Amino acid sequence: MANTFKNMTLRGDAIGADTLTNLGDFGGVSNAVASGSQITLIGMTIANITSSVIAVGVKLINASNETWLVKDAPVPTGGSLVVLGGDQKVCLQFGPSVGDKISVISNTANSMHIVCSYLEIT
Repeated sequence: MANTFKNMTLRGDAIGADTLTNLGDFGGVSNAVASGSQITLIGMTIANITSSVIAVGVKLINASNETWLVKDAPVPTGGSLVVLGGDQKVCLQFGPSVGDKISVISNTANSMHIVCSYLEIT
């Protein structure tokens, strides 16, 4: 098994307000964990790139099961929210119908940049 540390970024410069958007490409399969891969999210930061406070959310999606990691969290102007890091980790798995996905949302259009660090085991 190969272990690889990776970063993924999302520039939310063109995402509408209140639009749930899938984050990246885990394990080479568009927006989901690839078959045979194991992903551990080890860090996630959302930066506010606007001149006012925004409210953001991060959701874990596996098939029809959706669970909020954080919902409507305020991010101040010029600030950021660390959703994952330190002692907080999230494991993503490949399921029978679809792999786990991470999705993000903001109440303000074009308002966030996201960096997500993860360990991929193949």
